[in-house]
Amino acid sequence: MKLENEIINIVRDVLVLGDRADDFNASTGLMGDIPEFDSMSVVAIITALEDEYGCVFEDDEITAEVFKTIGSLTQLVESKL
Repeated sequence: MKLENEIINIVRDVLVLGDRADDFNASTGLMGDIPEFDSMSVVAIITALEDEYGCVFEDDEITAEVFKTIGSLTQLVESKL
């Protein structure tokens, strides 16, 4: 749960969502559900995650499925820790 909340805060900060992200949880949709979430956002979020957690995401790990929900994104990060 702590990791999930950290991921939510990173998404909130990168996309400048403010209090719109207050109700985000594991099932919150990302790509296609948040208007600000586009291909440039993917790059910015991956960069922020790499900086925050000191890991590297390979190109083949960055798929549409990973960016489907907060939960799927959290699972990817969790697999790197």
